[in-house]
Amino acid sequence: MAIEKTTKFGTINVSDEAIAMLAGGVVTECYGVVGMASQQVFKDGLAELLKGENYSKGVIVRRIDNGFELDVYIIVSYNVKISEVVLEVQKKTQYMLEKTLGQKFEAINVYVQGIKVDK
Repeated sequence: MAIEKTTKFGTINVSDEAIAMLAGGVVTECYGVVGMASQQVFKDGLAELLKGENYSKGVIVRRIDNGFELDVYIIVSYNVKISEVVLEVQKKTQYMLEKTLGQKFEAINVYVQGIKVDK
């Protein structure tokens, strides 16, 4: 399901994990996002905050008929407007991925897994 392009110099393959890592890097730069969260929420309702090398665990990449779809799992900062943070994540991620990879991303679904209070 990776992106595959053929040029006069050869073939370029971009794996789903590389797409997820790129998306995770873009998402963590957005205002109000504390970090990426694991897709799995622990039994006690807490979400795991992922480090940079594990961003792919917080992003699901799916190929659809006319492009790609992403599911992004995040943790937001306390005292921010969640709807604005999610909208910013969607717009920035879609723009950067389409610009970088040259592929259409039809949907960026954002799931807020938790809110972190800074002390």
